[in-house]
Amino acid sequence: MRSLNRFRLITFDVTNTLLQFRTSPGKQYGEIGALFGARCDNNELAKNYKANWYKMNRDYPNFGRETSPRLEWQHWWRQLIAGTFAESGAPIPEAKLDDFANHLLELYKTSICWQPCNGSIDLLKQLRQHAQSGKPCRVGVVANFDPRLDVLLRNTKLEQYLDFALNSYAAQAEKPQAAIFERAMAESGLKELKPAECLHIGDGPTTDYLGAREAGWHAALVHEKSYSYLAKKYGVDINRNHVFPSLYDFHKKLSDDAVVW
Repeated sequence: MRSLNRFRLITFDVTNTLLQFRTSPGKQYGEIGALFGARCDNNELAKNYKANWYKMNRDYPNFGRETSPRLEWQHWWRQLIAGTFAESGAPIPEAKLDDFANHLLELYKTSICWQPCNGSIDLLKQLRQHAQSGKPCRVGVVANFDPRLDVLLRNTKLEQYLDFALNSYAAQAEKPQAAIFERAMAESGLKELKPAECLHIGDGPTTDYLGAREAGWHAALVHEKSYSYLAKKYGVDINRNHVFPSLYDFHKKLSDDAVVW
């Protein structure tokens, strides 16, 4: 872990980096929909969830935070949920929609829907030990997420390994914008912290890796695709030596001092 000694701040993305869905949103939405009398094909739900996710992010960025007038994040999800089921042939009656949406929003705060990614807990434990071994280092989360993030990290037992968690809605900026990385530096509470002393780890080639690099940080990309695929799609600005198939693999290479920044 000696290669981490240069960093005073290490941050992680959440979705598909520290935590992943236990089941697909299509299947989870289908199970809850059935409880409310909205029965439809899970594959259709999965397809329409994805389409509505992209549509809502395009029309109402950052869970509605960046629109004028601002759309509250709960209403953002309510609209996505309504659209997903309506387009799947099972529209939620208006009288039931608030209860249904709130049920899903509460459920997705819990370990019923989320589980740790391979290697995430072991790496966080190691980083906590590293931070306590003498060299000050803060560990945090920087995620394009709504304000449920803190509760989710508490419910999934990850909060104990973190010094802070910054969600994009509160930060009023999303990755890959430099502003959210600058806000994370301020949230760390570290005096005279420089971007070159910061490392961000995530699965998004653009949002996490390139966003952090543009902000002057170091970055590691955790992604199942090969380097050749990623370089072809996102450009050669991605360093071959900083791409890892999982946090488990990243942790192993760190332990072997096989990572050079």
